[in-house]
Amino acid sequence: MAGVTEQQILDVLKTIKDPATGKDIVGAGMIAGLQTKDGHVAFAIEVDPKNGARMEPLRKQAEKAVHGLKGVISATVVLTAERPAPGGQPAPQPRHAPPGPGGVKAPVLAGVRSIVAVASGKGGVGKSTTAVNLALGLAAAGHRVGLLDADIYGPSMPRMMGISGRPTSSDGQTLDAMENYGIKVMSMGFMVDEETPMIWRGPMVQSALEQMMRDVNWGELDVMVVDMPPGTGDAQLTMAQRVPLTGAVIVSTPQDIALLDARKGLNMFRKVDVPVFGLIENMSYFTCPKCGERSEIFSHGGARREAARLGMDFLGEIPLVMEIRETSDGGHPIVVSHPASEHAKVYRAIADKVWTKIEQTLAARQAATPRIVIQ
Repeated sequence: MAGVTEQQILDVLKTIKDPATGKDIVGAGMIAGLQTKDGHVAFAIEVDPKNGARMEPLRKQAEKAVHGLKGVISATVVLTAERPAPGGQPAPQPRHAPPGPGGVKAPVLAGVRSIVAVASGKGGVGKSTTAVNLALGLAAAGHRVGLLDADIYGPSMPRMMGISGRPTSSDGQTLDAMENYGIKVMSMGFMVDEETPMIWRGPMVQSALEQMMRDVNWGELDVMVVDMPPGTGDAQLTMAQRVPLTGAVIVSTPQDIALLDARKGLNMFRKVDVPVFGLIENMSYFTCPKCGERSEIFSHGGARREAARLGMDFLGEIPLVMEIRETSDGGHPIVVSHPASEHAKVYRAIADKVWTKIEQTLAARQAATPRIVIQ
């Protein structure tokens, strides 16, 4: 069956009028970032900030119209307001999810018991590889695990988890998560080609993330591991605020400059009252496979010292090993491809520590919840 074309999408969107101007949303130049691949469609509707809160019906109308086209499996439509509000202050972005704890709006994830973010202050420290093997370590311990690839600009989970193809929908309303190695996975990488750049602004990214959580059938999960975008910018902070996180894990390499950025990541989570479970030192050392000599390429022990200085737990150190890189790139992560290896054991030990932290945090929250007794 032939897939839907961009022109077919634009033609149906031309039938939708902006209530504020009476013009169709295509002719008014309101459609941005349109992408379509194998029946999965994504785009943004740019609106005036002062009308943003009233444009949700328009977004739903556009989404319904596109979803009704023959050949469309899913439609991800977000609102974005790019122009500043009066007084030079950024306009508040429209939020489509219901309120969560503390008045923060967050996606409703029925059946998901806990959510753990794997983050780093900068890119290139092995955060995604750590997230994948941590998720697999949790699954190996018998927990029901989901894995959300929140790195919209550089999604890597399809390749690392060895998953190809596109998500389908059993009920016509929500996407079914992809699955491999007993883990449910969702990533923007399933929607677009691996080499397609995501030229989206922050509000578009955030809305897409919310839909990947809210509009996906995750089923019953003990823990969802979220591979966060690298850095500590607006997108990362907003993600930390809007997702009901149980806790976070920070990944860093041992050298001072990486630890400086890791400290920023820690402070970001503390700012929004998300518990940081601990720090992982990745690429901790290198052992020559031929001669057995150990080299500390990026220094060693910096993350452990930093964790002690900041009063947080040190979860473990992972060496710089070719086998870890090769298995991740090949879609057969080391925890499942070489489960008896020393490196897989390190990941599983870290997973056990993280699970203990999850249980402690959930128990503390439950104990802090007021109980109403009727006599």
